[in-house]
Amino acid sequence: MTTNPMLSRAAGGIMLFGITPPRRDAAPERVAEIARATLARLDGLDLDGLVLYDIDDESDRNPDQRPFPYLPTIDPAVFHAEYLGRWRRPVVIYRCVDKYADDELRTWLRATDPAAMSGVFVGASSRDKPVRTSLARAHTLRREIRPDLPVGGVAITERYTAGGDEHLRMLAKQGNGCAFFISQVVYDVGATKSLVSDYFYACRERGLTPQPVIFTLSVCGSLKTLAFLRWLGVAVPRWLENALTHAPDPLAVSLDQCRANARDLADFCRTLEIPFGFNVESVSIRKAEIDASVTLAADIGRMLR
Repeated sequence: MTTNPMLSRAAGGIMLFGITPPRRDAAPERVAEIARATLARLDGLDLDGLVLYDIDDESDRNPDQRPFPYLPTIDPAVFHAEYLGRWRRPVVIYRCVDKYADDELRTWLRATDPAAMSGVFVGASSRDKPVRTSLARAHTLRREIRPDLPVGGVAITERYTAGGDEHLRMLAKQGNGCAFFISQVVYDVGATKSLVSDYFYACRERGLTPQPVIFTLSVCGSLKTLAFLRWLGVAVPRWLENALTHAPDPLAVSLDQCRANARDLADFCRTLEIPFGFNVESVSIRKAEIDASVTLAADIGRMLR
């Protein structure tokens, strides 16, 4: 069985950084320029891996106006293969499987290197959305073609808050072969700890080994970014929303809160002895927020090591 070096660090805390590939209509020269700038930003960070997102139109999930417009992006696997050749550490490739035909997923699975790459399968954003490949079918293909490929699932605190069964969804995904979980952006730490606790004890009751839970953190430097987080379905506690709305420097407030959230979640997972990690991203394309996300990743990396 191939060992993925990223997952081997989970006992002490995995450190990832998430990015969205450039727009699909960007000129190749511009894509190459963005790739160089991205790698330069990440050079000084002690990362276990890079997360490349697969962006899908989610207007079917939320009909409200999107604060930042949806723009199709380059296939993350293509962006990695053609523009990120200097990146020598593991990569996590997201796959919104509903967008891809069976043969497209087969081709990607056959081309992957399990020692350097893992995937996260994401299902359709709503029940009414046309689906080319279902989440269940994607897991079946992975078991048939690349059973050695580590694949992760998404964990959503807000779904746990609403229905109380997200930890059971995680167990079902683990049964389908998920070797780790990456959360949606976390601001509601209390509810996230409850989700992890329920997952941990449900595993214990069933004699299962809990898989690593990687918490996504993202800074918020403007009211527009705050509105986008809400549009994405991220629950921001009212007290923090007030603080961000009225602070002269909301980015500094957000950065401090993300650091505190990381310490709280790390301490909680160490107490439970559940493998964990962090994935830092910026949901905004503003340079100040991207730079702050790099600072956050550096700070959390030092805390973990």
